[in-house]
Amino acid sequence: MCGIVGFVGKEGDALPFIFDGLKRLEYRGYDSAGIALAEAGGIALKKTRGKLEALGQIIGGMPRGVPCGIGHTRWATHGRPTDENAHPHTDCSGTIATVHNGIIENFQELKQELEEKGHRFASDTDTEVIPHLLEEYGAQQDLVKAVQRAEKRLSGAYAFLAICSTQPDKIVAVRRSSPLVIGLGEGVNYVASDFSAFLSATRQAVVLENGDMAVVEPDNVTITDMAGTAIVRQPLTIDWDIRQAERGGYAHFMLKEIMEQPDVWGDCLLGRTEGDRVVVEELGLTETQLEQVRRIQVVAAGTAYHAGLIGKALIERLARIPVDVAVASEFRYQDPVLQRGTLVMAVSQSGETADTLACINLARQQGMPTYALVNTVGSTIARESDAVVYTHAGPEIAVASTKAYTTQILVLTLLALALADVHGRPRPDLVRSLLTLPKMGADILAEMEHIEDMASRLSTNRDVFYIGRGLDYALAMEGQLKIKEIAYIHAEAYAAGELKHGTLALIEDGTPIVAIVTEDSVAEKSISNILEVKARGAEVWAIVDDRLKTRVPVDHLIPIRVPNALLAPALAALPLQMLAYWTAVKCGQDVDQPRNLAKSVTVE
Repeated sequence: MCGIVGFVGKEGDALPFIFDGLKRLEYRGYDSAGIALAEAGGIALKKTRGKLEALGQIIGGMPRGVPCGIGHTRWATHGRPTDENAHPHTDCSGTIATVHNGIIENFQELKQELEEKGHRFASDTDTEVIPHLLEEYGAQQDLVKAVQRAEKRLSGAYAFLAICSTQPDKIVAVRRSSPLVIGLGEGVNYVASDFSAFLSATRQAVVLENGDMAVVEPDNVTITDMAGTAIVRQPLTIDWDIRQAERGGYAHFMLKEIMEQPDVWGDCLLGRTEGDRVVVEELGLTETQLEQVRRIQVVAAGTAYHAGLIGKALIERLARIPVDVAVASEFRYQDPVLQRGTLVMAVSQSGETADTLACINLARQQGMPTYALVNTVGSTIARESDAVVYTHAGPEIAVASTKAYTTQILVLTLLALALADVHGRPRPDLVRSLLTLPKMGADILAEMEHIEDMASRLSTNRDVFYIGRGLDYALAMEGQLKIKEIAYIHAEAYAAGELKHGTLALIEDGTPIVAIVTEDSVAEKSISNILEVKARGAEVWAIVDDRLKTRVPVDHLIPIRVPNALLAPALAALPLQMLAYWTAVKCGQDVDQPRNLAKSVTVE
């Protein structure tokens, strides 16, 4: 979700190296940045909101020749992007500094405990509990032992680095889910969240695994588990160039973002369920607010609109609350009638979509409660809405949305389950199954090699139709948008049952059809529609629930395993995205930056 860089040497100058490493991590997206150096008199610290240019303007007075330091580019999760909330964070004495990626779930409990013991906090972040815990556990005397004790108190998915001015010859690194890698040099070693931060200095690296703690010193790297038992991690040689490393070794950001979705889903779901129930407060609402909802009006644009259609189906089926979904650019000009008890919900990846923001303002003028589902903390839509829930998808670089879309689906699923619960229709089975999706998503992505060959065939066409029923129809709409965006192939999505009302006239030998069949209740109907187009010579690509694969007569089969049809959309989106990606690659298009499109649509 942000960038980490660390440097520790026998001698040398940590400051310029860390700043340069942070610049190499800018692609990740961030809203603030900072650097801390461990010198004998205490921690030298500079940090600021904004881009690295702003940081560069204030670090001129920092000490030079200090051989130990850490840096960070932050993408806000807890607390708005401010100077105070920027990393690194320090303890009360100013001798300990930490940087952190991920989320500390129990930070409020820890913060209260530490404040009662006299610790003074300077930020709204979850991160700041770490240096204060380290201070409490005697890091000034033994940083390693303090980290071991403190880590046992932390809950969540995270990675952090810690330094102390009384021991300026080491960085202690901890990984719990969020990535950390160590670069191996001579008389100097490096730590970062991505190889690209140190590839200008070394190609030798060690990748930390979940549960690892590393003590990184100029001539030595010691890796243990949290109990102190030594672990051997074999170094590897990185043969990527720096530009590739910025994409994690993937050819395109879009492919990287598709492949990291299972991990991102874990971040999105983290802390939002407890037992068999959704934690309503983690959705930015209260149970009382949910009980008052009689109708929901979703406003969104593009991919977010398609996520809204899936949310509509889930909320109506599970909670029996009516939901309307409107294209924001249309809704704002329709003089809409909003009835009392309606929650107006804006769905937006960037939180800056101009038409969607205008809808929120319109709703507020009519006295309606507003609710934002966004990815970007501190965005305008988040600030302007009465309540907000974040997807925690992390920065998305490719213009065509992938992980932002599927995390929107997950949050909408959580909302549907929470509404169902407070309205007397609990589904504990679905709550439990929802938590299996990250693992199932990883399994699906591990079996996607054949899609590249399928895409070679699809890329030769100028037109393609996407069909499905129910939730699958909403997915079909997103699938056709993806292939339009990046492959520049004309595509249309249809409710499969509508084919016979005109569209069948366009089906002839070789017409490409992408069919989605995951809805158990309408599977037989969807199969009949596939037979209809096959009878007219269509060539069919199909994303099919594994249990149905022997019954679906298609030319190109992509089976996926789903725990329940209501949870299929996020999983089925993965092969849809891969099919669009590889088709665009085969067409020779600029996958990450398609023509005429921008990541955040801030104009009407």
